Amino acid sequence: MAKQTASQTVGPFFLYGLTPELADGIRYSGYTSAVLASETTAGEHIVVEGRVLDGEGNPVPDSMIEIWQANAAGRYRHDEDDRNGAPLDDTFYGFGRTGTDKEGGFRFHTVKPGAAPGLGNAWQAPHIVVCVFARGMLSHAYTRLYFSDEAEANDADPVLGAVDAPRRPTLIAERTQSRGSTVYRFDIRLQGDGETVFFDV
Repeated sequence: MAKQTASQTVGPFFLYGLTPELADGIRYSGYTSAVLASETTAGEHIVVEGRVLDGEGNPVPDSMIEIWQANAAGRYRHDEDDRNGAPLDDTFYGFGRTGTDKEGGFRFHTVKPGAAPGLGNAWQAPHIVVCVFARGMLSHAYTRLYFSDEAEANDADPVLGAVDAPRRPTLIAERTQSRGSTVYRFDIRLQGDGETVFFDV
């Protein structure tokens, strides 16, 4: 009888294949990057940035972040999203990946997603799905990023509404302006005080 596969932590990562833009001396361009939108991509162009922090508030410098989102019209580039009323954008695939820097920082250039239907066709507030990989974790962790300037939509969101009210702020990215760009700040705390809410998938 076959034995159960031994558990192992997520990482370390092979930078060349996963986050080539961060690997010293490598000029290879991978299939994914932290830049999701081109100049011609429709919608409000934004920057999502933050830090990954451990339970003591220290940066996690070798974690990896992936994001998945709808386009500005609220349409996912996925076969299951076949709505004719929400157009696809040929310049936008909705998936990005990056590693964190020595301060635990990450940064994505994308567009703000539109609202999209979820289970039972209940409308969800604009959001970005975030997946975190880090040393010492036996499996990656999923969370969501919501936008601070979408208060009315956030109040009606069925997923956010299922989270205990005191913990909801850990899922809200604060809107700011920096060097002419709209920036949403979203720090991810893996555990401890102010731990980000993570979801089972």
